[in-house]
Amino acid sequence: MAHILKSLCVAAALALSVSPPLPAAVVVSSKLSSESAMIGEMIRLLLNANGIQTLDRTKIGATPVVRKALISGEVDIYVEYTGNAGFFFNVASNPAWKDLQQGYELGSRLDYAANRIVWLTPAKASNAWALAVRRDLALANNLRTMSDFGRWVAGGGKVVLACSAEFANAGTLRSLEKTYGFTMRSDQLIVLAGGETSATIGAAAAHTNGTNTAMVYGTDGGIVAANLQILEDDRHDQPVYAPVPIIREAVLEANPQIARIVKPVMESFSRETLQQLNARVQIGGESEGAVAEDYLKAKGFLK
Repeated sequence: MAHILKSLCVAAALALSVSPPLPAAVVVSSKLSSESAMIGEMIRLLLNANGIQTLDRTKIGATPVVRKALISGEVDIYVEYTGNAGFFFNVASNPAWKDLQQGYELGSRLDYAANRIVWLTPAKASNAWALAVRRDLALANNLRTMSDFGRWVAGGGKVVLACSAEFANAGTLRSLEKTYGFTMRSDQLIVLAGGETSATIGAAAAHTNGTNTAMVYGTDGGIVAANLQILEDDRHDQPVYAPVPIIREAVLEANPQIARIVKPVMESFSRETLQQLNARVQIGGESEGAVAEDYLKAKGFLK
């Protein structure tokens, strides 16, 4: 009996000495784009700095791949874009997507109800399709907005636009033409195979075949380097695609401080800030991780 009691006491002591299980590492992911990966790296660095262990799974694929991984629980957090929720939930025609706050609120509500995915603080910037003109052209014709551009083109302004087939034929250009009262003839379009914005920006910068206007994304890094000026979508024709970290509810409940940690860095982004950061990667050849760390330290978010 004494031997049995002694064994029980030893077993109890060992049980008490066992440390509680460590929290699971937060799996940080991203899409393939430099912007998505760069913000993902910022999130990962901030979580690590605040004592939250992370696992790096950035740049794992395009939107459908990362989205599926989040919903299935393979990854825990990544940066999405507000307007994409219109396609996720088959409500792309809802006008809410053309307003940052309304689109954020609608997307957040739909994603939580369907998937228990929580949307954190969005950036006040949009990576939507836009038109950018050469700066010399903008200055000579006082072009700052799409309304200015529409009047200029309708009045006979000499415009040559480099864009993708998708942009020209899938409704985006037609929507802009209708909203801003202009029409582009086929001889005013240079439709580039593949239609990457790096190619359209390059064509406008080099004035290739008279190109002076480019299809761009709002936070493209090449815009400033190519000396182009984005035309403001002043009548809100296009949906807003604001970067927003989205996270599984279970992970946020286990680490509620994540919302507080991520908030100030997302609030620090403007369109111009993201353009400059993207340019360092896309034009300067720096790694997303190096740019992310440098930015966080420069802004005082990381020591």
